[in-house]
Amino acid sequence: MKGIQIAKKICNIVSTCVLILVVIMVILLVGVRLFGLTPYTVLSGSMEHEYHVGSIIYLSKVTPENMKVGDPVTYDTHGITVTHRIIEVKNDPEYGILYRTQGDANNTADGGHISPSQIRGKPVFTIPFLGYVANFVQNPPGIYLSIGGCIILLILMFMSDLIFPETKATPSSDEE
Repeated sequence: MKGIQIAKKICNIVSTCVLILVVIMVILLVGVRLFGLTPYTVLSGSMEHEYHVGSIIYLSKVTPENMKVGDPVTYDTHGITVTHRIIEVKNDPEYGILYRTQGDANNTADGGHISPSQIRGKPVFTIPFLGYVANFVQNPPGIYLSIGGCIILLILMFMSDLIFPETKATPSSDEE
């Protein structure tokens, strides 16, 4: 009896801890969008020391007028999303505002300029290593393991009474 109660308590503690971790991960990977932030995983070392490979960066929307030399910016170019630092802002008579960027760890500037329409946002903060987790749960086999883990978590949380039935002590009767 005592062993079953201990096993049930351990099961409840483990499932509660896992649930808390899952909720935190959901907030960090999806919930931040409610606050206008968009998460991206850092896949290369071009911005090392500022944004490490495997980190998640959170972007906020920016207007072209607010972007200046020295600002990090995330943008799309040739189907790839890149985060680099603005090293030049120029006002072209034909194309309007254009930016030249360069990665902090790169020796040369990026080829060509980017336009405001290519900009996804400006990084506001980063969480190291969380990008590895995000990439894992977004691709097989991580998707399958995540779904399986959630099913097991639900079983542990809602069915622990069936797995570890609580035994009721029978009241002692005082018969005279």
